[in-house]
Amino acid sequence: MKTLCFLFAVSSLALNPHAAAADDPAAPAASATNAGGVKIFQATERKTDGNLCISPFSIQSALAMTYAGAADTTLSQMAAALEFPREPAVLAAGFEALGARLRQSAERGGTDTALHIANRLFGAKEFAFRAAFLETCSARFGAPLEEMNFRADPAAATKTINAWVEKQTESRIRNLIPAGALTKDTTLVLTNALYLKIPWAEEFFKSPDLPFLVNGKDRKNVPAISRTDSFGYRKADGFTAVGVPFRGGQFQFLILLPDGDGPSPTASLLATCAALPRADVALTLPKFRLESPTLPLGETLQSLGMKSAFDIPRRSANFDGIAPRTPEDYLFLSEVFHKTFFALDEKGIEAAAATAVVMMRATAMPVQRDPVEVRVDRPFYFAVQHSPTGTCLFLGKMVDPR
Repeated sequence: MKTLCFLFAVSSLALNPHAAAADDPAAPAASATNAGGVKIFQATERKTDGNLCISPFSIQSALAMTYAGAADTTLSQMAAALEFPREPAVLAAGFEALGARLRQSAERGGTDTALHIANRLFGAKEFAFRAAFLETCSARFGAPLEEMNFRADPAAATKTINAWVEKQTESRIRNLIPAGALTKDTTLVLTNALYLKIPWAEEFFKSPDLPFLVNGKDRKNVPAISRTDSFGYRKADGFTAVGVPFRGGQFQFLILLPDGDGPSPTASLLATCAALPRADVALTLPKFRLESPTLPLGETLQSLGMKSAFDIPRRSANFDGIAPRTPEDYLFLSEVFHKTFFALDEKGIEAAAATAVVMMRATAMPVQRDPVEVRVDRPFYFAVQHSPTGTCLFLGKMVDPR
């Protein structure tokens, strides 16, 4: 069997299901990232007790690449599960425009903001990829093809690709491809690396330790930061929402503090937090650093209805747009792997994520006028939002900041 791995290493940054304007060329990608990303987050959260952080942008970007070559039932199911538009070309153009918007926004953060986006295809020598697919990846996703000799030395190929990913993410994503994951039959590894390090608009101060209700059960003192300023603020729908701006005003860190044991945030709730009314807020929140293990998403995506792409039932996968398909020789997804890094302190944030889509070849709220005190001293949800497009790049839940 031949294996295709599509890998996305991402270091950054932003969440906001607020939809971009309908005539914005980035809107299809922003909308799909937000709506589909929230579905994946909710499905994953139901199976996770501890801290959780995913990058909807990374996951959806990776799957958008495979979607560019999908057809028939495979395409229909992916569209429904991932909230993709029916036209893969529209989505690809949307991600091209969205990448440009993110770069422009980062430039407004000045020299202390670092954003790097890089894409590359690592493909088996002499494999018959469709020219149109390679052109789409190159023109829309900026991913040139680099030939690799997987058959002669898959371990060396693994080392080369992991080193590239590590370099692009400032060493935050290491060993993205596990040992043995690539074999002599591997055909394609598609990588996306995105790195963002961005400071707050104004630095926080170190605060006395915060008694945090770890896992909603026992209070433990954790390092904290605080600041009183004009922040976005709303208290509604069972949450206290606070939006903290980053330098340049294009990104914000969103805190969603549940009033009790309420449900996880929905896409519509996140949308209302895109432009929160301003209020004076005395905010105290924990510092934290989250480095998650690799998270397999295959079962989650199948539970959302994306089964044909995983060749369920057998011989149903159709990625003819990537390489010619016959009933006895075709590509299908075998697994989707995801990994994140996220750190927050008094200076700002640094974040990273990686997604690997593995394919195989089968043969036979109200405004407050007075300062409001918000102490983030219990489990909470967080996100980083790109306000101009509403793109959701990171969404997480923190239950233990230690």
